[in-house]
Amino acid sequence: MADATTRAVVIHETGGPEVLRFESVALPPPATGEVQVRHTAIGLNFIDVYDRTGLYPVALPAVPGREAAGVVTALGRKVRGLRVGDQVAYTFPVVGAYAQARNVPGERLVRLPKGIRDETAAAIMLKGLTAHYLVRRTYRVKKGDAVLVHAAAGGVGVLLTQWARALGARVIGVVGSLEKATLAKRHGCHHTLLAGRDDIVAGVKALTKGAGVHVVYDSVGKDTFFESLDCLRPLGMMVSFGNASGPPPAISPLELAKRGSLYLTRPTLFSHIASPADLASAARELFGMVVKKKLRVRIGQRYALADAAQAHRDLEARRTTGSTVLVP
Repeated sequence: MADATTRAVVIHETGGPEVLRFESVALPPPATGEVQVRHTAIGLNFIDVYDRTGLYPVALPAVPGREAAGVVTALGRKVRGLRVGDQVAYTFPVVGAYAQARNVPGERLVRLPKGIRDETAAAIMLKGLTAHYLVRRTYRVKKGDAVLVHAAAGGVGVLLTQWARALGARVIGVVGSLEKATLAKRHGCHHTLLAGRDDIVAGVKALTKGAGVHVVYDSVGKDTFFESLDCLRPLGMMVSFGNASGPPPAISPLELAKRGSLYLTRPTLFSHIASPADLASAARELFGMVVKKKLRVRIGQRYALADAAQAHRDLEARRTTGSTVLVP
C-alpha cells in the first residue's frame, strides 16, 4: 500500500520557535504491531522545547511532541485489544505527536474510559503520568508530609499539587506571579511563595516551623537547585525532574551529606512506564483520580497545530498556566 500524507509540524534544524514549520509529511500504513491514530488533541510539554533546541538531541528532520489523543483509523498485523474507531491516548518517548495523524506501537496506547474526553487525555498523558510516578513511586507521599512544588501553576504542577494534597500532604507551591499563586491555591497548594520576590528557603522554614520539607519536586533546574536542597529537612529527598531554566549544576555528594544526609534523584517518566503493564496500571490510577474528581484538569490554553511556534513562545515566556493542547 502506498504512503498517504498528513500535515505536521517539522523541525529541520534546532533553534528558536521559528524553526517549527507546518508542512506535509508521508504517513505510511501501520507496520506490524502498530496502530494508526488520527489525532484530535495534542499535548504541549516543556520537553518539546528541549527537543526543539537540541538540549535533548533528536534525529533531524523531526516532528516534535510526545503525547496525544485520537481515534484509531487502521491496525497493523498482530495488534490485539484495539479496534478501528477506538478512542485512545498515548505518551511515547519517540517524538512525532505534532501531526494530524501518526503510527504508534499498539502496546503504548491506552483506551479512554467513560468520563475522559480526548482533550483531557491529551493534557494528562505525559503530565498526569509524571505526577503519578512522582508522588506514588519516586517518593510515596503520605499523610502529614510537607511537600514543596516548583512551578506549581504549570501543567505538571497543578496535577502534582492536587495529588499530593489528596494523599494528605501539606503542599507549598512556588509560582511566578500573584495570578499564578491564586491558581495554585485553587489546585491544592496550602501556601504559595513567589519566585523573585520571596526568600524561598526562609519562607519554607517559616511554614514548616524550621524543619524543612520532606520532599522537593523541582522541574526548574539550574536556577533553583541549591535553593531546593536548602529547603529539605535531614533525610529529605530532592527530586529533580526538569530543566526549564537549564540543566542543574554538577555537585559533590558532600553537598548532600552536609545538609543532613539528603537523597537526590533524577527520574524520568518513560523509565516508570517502560512495560505495558506499568503503563496500564499507572493510566488506570490516573484516569480514576480524574473520574472521581480528585484531580481537576485545567486546560489553560488551546492553539491550532499550525500555530505551534506561538505556543512554544508563550510556554517559554511562562505566559501559560495549567495544560496546553494543540488542535489539529
